[in-house]
Amino acid sequence: MSLLHPSPGLATLDARARDIFRRVVETYLETGEPVGSHTLSRAGLDLSPASIRNTMQALAQAGLLASPHTSAGRAPTHAGLRLFVDGLLEVGDIGQDERREIDARLAVLGAKGGGRNVEEALDAASSLLSGLAGGAGIVASPVREAGVRHVEFVALGGDQALAVLVADDGVVENRLMSLQPGVTLSTLQEASNFLSARLKGRPLAEARHEMKAEMEAARRDLDAAAARLVEDGLAAWSGGGHDRNLIVRGRGNLLQDARAAEDLERVRVLFDDLEQKEQLIGLLDDVGAAQGVRIYIGAETRLFSLSGSAVIAAPYMSGRQRVLGAIGVIGPARLNYARVIPLVDYTARVLGRILDGQET
Repeated sequence: MSLLHPSPGLATLDARARDIFRRVVETYLETGEPVGSHTLSRAGLDLSPASIRNTMQALAQAGLLASPHTSAGRAPTHAGLRLFVDGLLEVGDIGQDERREIDARLAVLGAKGGGRNVEEALDAASSLLSGLAGGAGIVASPVREAGVRHVEFVALGGDQALAVLVADDGVVENRLMSLQPGVTLSTLQEASNFLSARLKGRPLAEARHEMKAEMEAARRDLDAAAARLVEDGLAAWSGGGHDRNLIVRGRGNLLQDARAAEDLERVRVLFDDLEQKEQLIGLLDDVGAAQGVRIYIGAETRLFSLSGSAVIAAPYMSGRQRVLGAIGVIGPARLNYARVIPLVDYTARVLGRILDGQET
């Protein structure tokens, strides 16, 4: 058999090897367990277990299958999963029940029209996708290009306030803030007026950098509490020093999928990876550049090489096909690719229409 090429493609596999390889991967993705020759034989494969074992051994030597345990069957390697996804995976359309649920859950946000809250839509889409697909849902916020219309700090009682920013395009961004001692209602109003006057009509990302120089004026013209509030407000809207926000929902799904001690260690590493905000946003921005569903498996991304996780993501775009951001699912490499890919794609398209102010 011509299976010993170090990086085989489907063209290097004969019909028997391709069929056995496909069955192993599909069974593994369905059960999460390594697949043995007797399992395939009982599933209707018209070959003896010995013949199946020989072919599986050749596939293992080619780097497409591996034995997680000495007495277990075979499971696809990350290279094997990539070959399967690229050449053998059959992706159908999203189910009608799932389509209706996504439409219903996100259409409510679209009905808010000009007063829609971007973060609310992103949060809902990430949570919805996580619940439907399993794994953790992730979404990167759009790059803000609209100018600022209004800024206000609203007291919530105790030591908390809501920082509200309204953009020229009607998008509202809210941030919950902790207040320093000495902040009064007049302090909140003073800080609101100061920021509104200086940010009005300017994109936040642009204005935030220029505001660094104007902070000296804030410290000079405002009392100490108001000046500190201005600084805290700018930091809150910009994600603590960055221009983009990242929302991750459904981490608990990753724990539910852990089946052994090594799985728990993988999830622990993945939890650490999910805290790498800038790297995750960079990965999602790469998805946007491709303008289609992207799949990363294991070491194909430096960020998830240790946890061996998979990412399925797609960009969400405006009606003019301008990429706004990206949304996706992160989970173990044994994700149900055939089911998750259309879920991610459809959710991304609906989210793009919602944020673009179109009907779903």
